[in-house]
Amino acid sequence: KPTLRQFPRTPWGLYQSWLRRTSYAPPAAASNQTGGLTSFPPLQTYSEEESMTKEAVRKYAQERIAPLVSKMDENSAMDEEVIKSLFEQGLMGIEIDPEYGGTGSSFFSSILVIEELAKVDPSVAVLCDIQNTLINTLFVKLGTPAQKEKYLTRLSTDMIGSFCLSEAESGSDAFSLKTRADKHKDYYIINGSKMWISNAEHAGVFLVMANVDSSAGYRGITCFIVDRDAEGLEICKKENKLGLRASSTCPLNFDNVKVPEKNILGEVGHGYKYAIGMLNEGRIGIGAQMLGLAQGCFDHTIPYTRQRVQFGKRIFDFQGMQHQIAHVATQIEAARLLTYNAARLREAGRPFIKEACMAKYFSAEVATLTTSKCIEWMGGVGFTKDYPIEKYYRDCKIGTIYEGTTNIQLSTMAKFIDKEFDH
Repeated sequence: KPTLRQFPRTPWGLYQSWLRRTSYAPPAAASNQTGGLTSFPPLQTYSEEESMTKEAVRKYAQERIAPLVSKMDENSAMDEEVIKSLFEQGLMGIEIDPEYGGTGSSFFSSILVIEELAKVDPSVAVLCDIQNTLINTLFVKLGTPAQKEKYLTRLSTDMIGSFCLSEAESGSDAFSLKTRADKHKDYYIINGSKMWISNAEHAGVFLVMANVDSSAGYRGITCFIVDRDAEGLEICKKENKLGLRASSTCPLNFDNVKVPEKNILGEVGHGYKYAIGMLNEGRIGIGAQMLGLAQGCFDHTIPYTRQRVQFGKRIFDFQGMQHQIAHVATQIEAARLLTYNAARLREAGRPFIKEACMAKYFSAEVATLTTSKCIEWMGGVGFTKDYPIEKYYRDCKIGTIYEGTTNIQLSTMAKFIDKEFDH
């Protein structure tokens, strides 16, 4: 098995030179020699690079993150060494081109990384998820050469990014936001506030959605790059949350924050399009988070049921337990296939929005089921902080809320289903 020592700087460092020379392609269809038919690999078929990534991140998470999980949760703070090590391992710039210090890997590799991290600590997974599926992707797709040079080099090596969309009165109805940006010569003045901003405590740069023309409604929404040290930007006290406690979530206030025109990311008035696009992709990341969380909780629980003896036999040997365990295992597998399929569709450039919603919705539901059942199977000890089960139970709830609530996912899926029956 590969160890981290074999991979300089990144878990898949041995492949960096190859990645620089080769455009990534997922496992391809193969010709069936006997029947002359085309066969396709199962969804859980990985390229060599993906297998290396998955195994190395698994080992890294167990060795470097697992010993700190309980302390970080109790203190509601991410350990600085964990953040540093994520950058050292190349996990914060997975899809960034090596030209800017990134790994130059694939979207699917990002999903595998998020899943593996979430098995150990979903708080660390969300930090990595937002960086890779939202912040980095927006800069890669929309950034000018100067913006890429300035920010991608930092985002891949030592700077955390944060995505600012939600407001006190603008949650699921994201485009009713009130934060405004008024034009003055070659700069804008931003005023307003944001709520529930993940990674805010440690972020060095914020992508802020603000409206430059309220009369145009959501078509005035524009994406601004705001540096942490911008005068008038206040990062307020972080929320005291039920779960994901090590992941910072803070309100932000913008009081006459001056932002140069060159700090507009993409085009003026197109912010709503960018937000929709990124949230669609981000939902696959949330699916991976919830999938990893469910699998991690399951993996901690089953050994206990195989060791705990009651009435002269293992808890695992009672048929009632076996049926519950098999049911949950099936649900986790189904969530994995939905998530992987959505990721492969996105990577292949095919429509994936409905599938991303399905993956996010179902994985969050499965995480809720799994963690609840695992506490029941563990009995009294599952209800204590001596075991990590109760933390997974607290961490999973946000999966039905952020990056689109369960009801929003269902509504979006229904719209696509309705269109499919037009013809």
